[in-house]
Amino acid sequence: MRPEEPGMETVHLLRAVTVALDRHSARFANRNGMHPTDLRALIALMDASRAGEEMTAGRLGAALGLNSAGTTALVDRLERAGHVRRVRAATDRRKVLVEVDERAVGLGWDHFGPLIGRVVELVRGYDERERAAIRGFLEGVLAAAAGDDA
Repeated sequence: MRPEEPGMETVHLLRAVTVALDRHSARFANRNGMHPTDLRALIALMDASRAGEEMTAGRLGAALGLNSAGTTALVDRLERAGHVRRVRAATDRRKVLVEVDERAVGLGWDHFGPLIGRVVELVRGYDERERAAIRGFLEGVLAAAAGDDA
């Protein structure tokens, strides 16, 4: 791929956005005594909750690419810090789920809320057709990036 190739400007902008968001996330993790993996775990848990999906430690570990011991250490660390809790599933009391504690959600909103608000306001400036194009583009980029994990 040559630097003047059409689309390379977009690739460079995506890289810059990724770096800026990573810095923003690193500041949050640092201020709250977290490892970057802790933050990725909280995001995965909140995404699962928003989608109405249960999250077990095993499923969380698979989503983060961690082995069983690493996942247990992660959940233990987040639980000790008060960011998550283990609860029994309502449908199968043998199954233990991991949920984000509301205090962690509050910490996240305190830090990320202003950024989220600015992005939402930016998106409001586009009409529905443009928002659909942006959504389709971002879904395509996500799918392309996820393909690297395979």
